[in-house]
Amino acid sequence: MLRLERIDAFYGDLQALADVSLEVRDGEIMALVGANAAGKSTTLRVISGLVSPRRGRVVLGDEDLTELPAHQRVDRGIVQVPEGRRLFPFMTVAENLMLGARRASTGRARAYARARVRPLSRPR
Repeated sequence: MLRLERIDAFYGDLQALADVSLEVRDGEIMALVGANAAGKSTTLRVISGLVSPRRGRVVLGDEDLTELPAHQRVDRGIVQVPEGRRLFPFMTVAENLMLGARRASTGRARAYARARVRPLSRPR
């Protein structure tokens, strides 16, 4: 379903990822685990289109997303919901997820969210 093929990513002259490949099949759950500065966040930024790789491909299904901008990847269901930085502390987890799907008003992300995510009651 999602593949990274031989990704190299840089911040200026600093190489953050070197020859990273991974595959997540439909129905699988994957965790990226590693020390600080191991490339976890950069990998997610490459998938989301926030960082462009110098080499390699990002493929979702049969579609090459490598050159697709971040806002168009949302329509394909690729969304990041940051945690731990209290960006939207007044919102529930479900509301944060729905916010990520909001951009895809006619895309698959919003339809998926409507079918699968139900609002949680807010603690009082």
